[in-house]
Amino acid sequence: MVEPGPGGRRRRSARSREESRTGLALISPTFFIVTVVVVLPILWTVSLAFQEVRLLNIRTTGFFGAYTLDNFTGVLSSPGFLQALLTTVLYSVFGTGLAITIGLCAALALRRPFPGRGAVRAAMLLPYVAPVVAATFVWSTMLNPQFGFVNHIGTTYLGWDDPVAFLSARSTPMSLLGWEIEVPTALVTVILFEAWRSFPFAFLFLTARLQAVPETLDEAARVDGATPSQRFRYILWPQLVPTIAVLSVLRFIWTFNNFDDIYLLTGGGAGTEVVSVRVFDYLTARGDIGAAAAQALVLAVILAVLVGIYLKRFGRKGDQA
Repeated sequence: MVEPGPGGRRRRSARSREESRTGLALISPTFFIVTVVVVLPILWTVSLAFQEVRLLNIRTTGFFGAYTLDNFTGVLSSPGFLQALLTTVLYSVFGTGLAITIGLCAALALRRPFPGRGAVRAAMLLPYVAPVVAATFVWSTMLNPQFGFVNHIGTTYLGWDDPVAFLSARSTPMSLLGWEIEVPTALVTVILFEAWRSFPFAFLFLTARLQAVPETLDEAARVDGATPSQRFRYILWPQLVPTIAVLSVLRFIWTFNNFDDIYLLTGGGAGTEVVSVRVFDYLTARGDIGAAAAQALVLAVILAVLVGIYLKRFGRKGDQA
């Protein structure tokens, strides 16, 4: 075997350096944009979280200052923080679970071809693509205790004694099998709104995955006499588990950080105050930028821990399925 001479090695070395420079030139715009848009704001938020910063002295605040843990101490010990954190977790878990469940049911219902299926699928996307301001206005009008048609139907045909203030009542007594229970009315309402608004996202993912399932598997199961529940359990469900795992993580992250839906529906009142609404209140009502940044940082850490636990416990199961 003939080894290349010094000239060949120099040519390859020059070509490698040229390719490296070309690669750096191609990725430098992306690197610059990510640094300016993502990295620097995160570092600035972390810096503000450790400083006593208010709207009055924001102009004189630098990246390096008198760092302190007072913001975190005040946030963690403030009244209502643990309740807001619990509300955030409940809102995220139930909102994510309901959205994926409704999306799965819709995807299964529209799996087989029928006349007008394309139009029905397109209509399924309306809650997700509609502006959030318009959607919350429709729900607020629909659930209004004075002129909303939901309360009209309830009091006229369903035997309700009084109209229900779905968006302003913290709880409503309800009789279930002889037991009197308090239902968190406003929280349940915003969870239902979140599920209604986000289920089309799960519907799209699950529909795409169902279309990739080989028809021969289902036909073979039919020939063998498998029931619909058995075909779903042993054929479709193993195919859907990885997609559902990814959807669960994505929807949980987005719902955990959700702000606009709850703020537009209830303003964070009636037991629906989540941590993101508290961050907004600290920033606007109190003008305490340092405390708001600290609370946002705490929210990010808690979210990272919860997602990490989920991925560690269920991520491998989803990959194996």
